[in-house]
Amino acid sequence: MELLELTSALIARRSVTPDDAGCQQLLGRLLEDSGFRIEALPFNDVSNLWARRGAAAPVVVFAGHTDVVPPGPSEQWRSDPFVAAVADGKLRGRGAADMKASLAAMVKACQRFAATYPQHSGSLGVLLTSDEEGPAVDGTAQVMATLERRGELFDFCVVGEPSSNERLGDTIRVGRRGSLSGLMTIKGELGHVAYPLRAENPIHALARFVQAMTAEPIDAGNDQFPPTTFQMVNVSSDAGAPNVTPAVLNCRFNLRYNSLWNRETLARCVEKTLDALGINHELRWRLAGEPFLTVEGRLTDAVLRAVREETGVDATLSTGGGTSDGRYIAPYGIEVVEIGPVNETIHKVNEEVLVADVVALERIYFRVAELLLASSDAPDSSLPRR
Repeated sequence: MELLELTSALIARRSVTPDDAGCQQLLGRLLEDSGFRIEALPFNDVSNLWARRGAAAPVVVFAGHTDVVPPGPSEQWRSDPFVAAVADGKLRGRGAADMKASLAAMVKACQRFAATYPQHSGSLGVLLTSDEEGPAVDGTAQVMATLERRGELFDFCVVGEPSSNERLGDTIRVGRRGSLSGLMTIKGELGHVAYPLRAENPIHALARFVQAMTAEPIDAGNDQFPPTTFQMVNVSSDAGAPNVTPAVLNCRFNLRYNSLWNRETLARCVEKTLDALGINHELRWRLAGEPFLTVEGRLTDAVLRAVREETGVDATLSTGGGTSDGRYIAPYGIEVVEIGPVNETIHKVNEEVLVADVVALERIYFRVAELLLASSDAPDSSLPRR
């Protein structure tokens, strides 16, 4: 199956999270034909696939997700979101950029690498999940825990997230900020709106909290990460009548934070602010992931070189953007980078990717594997076997 044909076949599978819709079965068959050992690792309703070729170190893994977000209003799409359409040098469809083009490029690069270097050093692996766009509980996090228990962790990981901003390869993610959400209830007191001093309006209490959190930057960032940010994402409070102040407010906020903080220190900072304001509250925390950073070394050298050779672009190393499944891989001491298509249309209607970028991405992935596992001028890969 050719590269664009494979990308189109993946788009045609309605793999709205957490449904894999047969994507991993298709990709697994192709990898198995190239000598990869294929293992399905399902957890609850999430499909995961672990494929590996070779038994030695170092182990280079390509990782990604087969699930996509819902397509949104069908009438706003120029064509069926689950039928790949090619026009004006672009391939359109849900998941085209995030991240079925990357998956097709990864698998085709792995196939070509196995055919070119049948006796390659080390091992080549592929890790896929259908739970990246959803809760991300039973996907990569569970697979990594399983691999650790079996003593089968790897050394280098390339995640196919759409990292590029303006053109393919201009940005390589080498880390991500942490993500911490607060689910808060503010308790007030019912009262008549004409007598505000006889009531406690939780909406006004929330306003004081938001003002305190946004009046000054939480921090200035550091050499590796941008400043920490605070955003309200949901607010609900209603007494059921237009002349009554409510007694309760429920809300949710999110902090994207850098390596100056961890979950505990950031939570304490927020709770101190609430206490200083005298806000009667209950607060629960949900951690999506701590910050991680891959320092410059073998993997970043290989990816930077591959991008430069295949596109002529000198990439910028970045820790910007949202979260990714890299947050579940990096804590095991694994070097992780993200390199994928331009992210301008991800999660939007009429999501699309340049056809030329899909082709170039396959070459980049192939070259990374070649530099780490096969090339005589590859970075030193004499790592101890895990």
